[in-house]
Amino acid sequence: MWVVNNRKLFYTFSGILVIASFLSLIFWGLKPGIDFTGGTLIELNYPNGRPSQSAVVASLAAIDPTASVRPSGADGFIVRMKPIDQSEKTVVLSTLHVSQEASSTDASAATVTTFDSIGPILGAEALRKAYVSIILVIIGIILFITFAFRKVSEPISSWKYGLTAIVALIHDVIIPVGAFSVLGHFAGYEVDTLFVTALLVVLGFSVHDTIVVFDRVRENLRHGSSNKPFDQVVGESISQTFTRSINTSLTTLIALVVLYILGGSITEHFSLALIIGIAAGTYSSIFIGSPLLVTLQQWTKK
Repeated sequence: MWVVNNRKLFYTFSGILVIASFLSLIFWGLKPGIDFTGGTLIELNYPNGRPSQSAVVASLAAIDPTASVRPSGADGFIVRMKPIDQSEKTVVLSTLHVSQEASSTDASAATVTTFDSIGPILGAEALRKAYVSIILVIIGIILFITFAFRKVSEPISSWKYGLTAIVALIHDVIIPVGAFSVLGHFAGYEVDTLFVTALLVVLGFSVHDTIVVFDRVRENLRHGSSNKPFDQVVGESISQTFTRSINTSLTTLIALVVLYILGGSITEHFSLALIIGIAAGTYSSIFIGSPLLVTLQQWTKK
């Protein structure tokens, strides 16, 4: 019952995070990766020690003055620049001292670990599909919840279960998006198709965790708890699923933290988005979604 009794405190904490995320998006926005804007991404490794960042930027200035270079690990760089064709690729790799021969003895030679080049049309198409994917997932979740709780009518209507689930989903998505807005502004973090994939995973994980609690509320209402106050039923349902929710999320987060630390730069941002999103989803399923049912029931009663 302590979760339900202290729900205003949890609402306030979530409200602060959501408002901060919205403000970050308004003032800073997101930094889209080449998946959405088009461009070339090259990840380099200098086994014998990398040159200075300014030297790499200067060497690329004649090819693309807007090229950005940022360190990656202890001996590498990540270069982002305009889309290039095959002939330009040869020039760029030569400029970056990329070794074309395994037997090269050049002390400044680099090796390419990642090379992606996407045109602006493909980038725009990927962005459109990302929006469509998120919208379709949300619609599918609404339809599923409406069907699953169609026989629940007392003390609140079935559609209100869906409404609270959507509020929780918005909470769970806006927090990692806001976090990446801040990280993009201060640390240059970009969002790409992997980030969208992470958001879709968060949506599925979050609604699954929320429905577990809702389902326990439904079962408790069916089996002898209908005479109890609704807030007490919700409180008991949260208590009955609390350990399960925490244990499931904790084991998932442990795996993601290991992936974030050991997975390398390719999966670093993906795993970080999942860590933030799943943590927010676990919080909302316990402290936001179910208490909102009580709030809606009391508003309806008044």
